[in-house]
Amino acid sequence: MKALIFELRLVLHSRLALGAVALLLVLSALSVWSGLQASSAQRDALARVAASHQAEVRALAGKHANAADAGQVAYDTPHLTTNPPSPLAFAAFGQRDVQPFALRVRLLGLHSQLYESEAINPELAMAGRFDFAFLLVYLAPLFVIALMHDLVTGERESGRLRLLASLPAQAAVLWRRRFALRYALLWLALLLPLAAGVAVAGAGVAALGQLGLVVSLYLLFWFGLAAWVAGRAGTSAGSAAILLACLVGLSMVAPTALDAAIARGVPVSKGVELALAQRQEVHQGWDLPKPVTFEKFFRTHPEWQDTPPVTGRFHWKWYYAMHQAGDQAVAPQVAQYRASLLAREDWTARAGLLLAPVNVQVLMHRLAATDLRAQLAYQERIAGFHTQLRRFFYPYFFHERSFGKADFARMPTYAAAGAQGDLPAAPLGALALLALAAALLGLRQLKKLG
Repeated sequence: MKALIFELRLVLHSRLALGAVALLLVLSALSVWSGLQASSAQRDALARVAASHQAEVRALAGKHANAADAGQVAYDTPHLTTNPPSPLAFAAFGQRDVQPFALRVRLLGLHSQLYESEAINPELAMAGRFDFAFLLVYLAPLFVIALMHDLVTGERESGRLRLLASLPAQAAVLWRRRFALRYALLWLALLLPLAAGVAVAGAGVAALGQLGLVVSLYLLFWFGLAAWVAGRAGTSAGSAAILLACLVGLSMVAPTALDAAIARGVPVSKGVELALAQRQEVHQGWDLPKPVTFEKFFRTHPEWQDTPPVTGRFHWKWYYAMHQAGDQAVAPQVAQYRASLLAREDWTARAGLLLAPVNVQVLMHRLAATDLRAQLAYQERIAGFHTQLRRFFYPYFFHERSFGKADFARMPTYAAAGAQGDLPAAPLGALALLALAAALLGLRQLKKLG
């Protein structure tokens, strides 16, 4: 214990080490605070949108109070869907900065409403967000480098390394103790603010344990790599340069190259193209004979084919059948689009099995339910709600019922489901293997110095 306290005093007497630990603690707290503020801002925005939406629906209910035309009501009435942030969203904001977390849908074609919202300002998306995941992946390794780059070379340059080498048993223990002490200091600097953020967000102890496991393994990977380089480098400057090159290569160059390769190998059309294709189908429907439109509609809705045909110029059931037929026409393109997005996500996860920085981002975003899969799950919930709306309104159209104030109260409402993250076993196992391998190599290299 005395030896550990002595080593701690040595570390804290170093201005570089003390400053690095203190700065990491401050940045960690700032990243957690920034994430909590962003999550709170989205929840406040959802509350304002919900209040405004309810006022609009009440006004429409008053306007269509008595024996209204159901088709006109369905056309005028928007329905709010929301995707509130998960308790852990503050730690890794992911797709929530660039994808809608609230969407109002009507009974019109679904795909044109889902995908026209994907147009975003690339300048706003480019900056990203300073959340805990960003700090962990890109900045935490810099602090590892600051504490570890001169672990061995500092002793060599001061002339103490030969003395340590003459005491092999004590030297091996000393290197392990210094390794563990520096690891513990940075681990605490990262985990203490994160634990406070989890408590404020109400995410629970289990969520903190999962996040802590990811943080611990990633930090261990960089400490192992830094120990291996420190044990082989000739000078402190050379050790720092090698580690910085590793950081740039593993967290920037390799992921960028892989992303470009995945984008080339798995092309994905833009969502707005699906919206335009659906609208084009609807526009063409105005020029088609009504029986042709209904024939397309009855393929998936045979329960309505025995209702009276439309003989006039316009009928709401023909109008909404035309929109549904437009959705059905682009359904194969939508399925291919979603499959391509998921294929890219899968290839990114596979790349993360070998690249720890990519792997950590995959794990953090999955835990926080802010990845692509969470966004697609939100779209699936919207599609399910849109189906509920159609089942509710179709009897009014096809049986020509009037729509009164009581029917407004019976309209389906979207139930916002709290996003639930998970910790996939394969990426976690790969990260654990990389971390343990790096740590073993690093400690073995340090042991050779004894």
